[in-house]
Amino acid sequence: MKMRLLATTAATSLLALSFATGANAALGAAACAPVTQAQVSALFDRWNDSLRTLDPDKVTANYAPDGVLLPTVSNNPRSTPAEIRDYFVKFLKGEPRGTIDKRIIRIGCNVAQDVGTYTFKFKDGTSVHARYTYVYELVNGQWLIAHHHSSAMPEAVAGK
Repeated sequence: MKMRLLATTAATSLLALSFATGANAALGAAACAPVTQAQVSALFDRWNDSLRTLDPDKVTANYAPDGVLLPTVSNNPRSTPAEIRDYFVKFLKGEPRGTIDKRIIRIGCNVAQDVGTYTFKFKDGTSVHARYTYVYELVNGQWLIAHHHSSAMPEAVAGK
């Protein structure tokens, strides 16, 4: 009798564990939206294309409502849409055009990182070489910038 009770308890436990594991796996798979490195790379292109419009509202639309911008040419962190927009009102006056020099992309569950170096050229012929980090998060089905850090290179870049 003890053996039958033990076997029944063990079988019930295994069955419950398999359902729980299956349910958790299914929930985890459904909760994590698939994204490729090419799609993450295209998020920079979307942001860069919004710069070309010279419309600060279109640029700001790339950022999550609670996104943070640590900008290249300002000492002030920006942590609200209004502050981020304010930065781009000024930045866009130079008509920046960004190109990626080197990048590393890492993908997680509904979060992706694009880290590397880029160069911005401006209408007056000047340019700035910078390091960058974009952290994207999936917000209501759309990939938005949760964190953007950009800082000018501390060393001269040869040949650029």
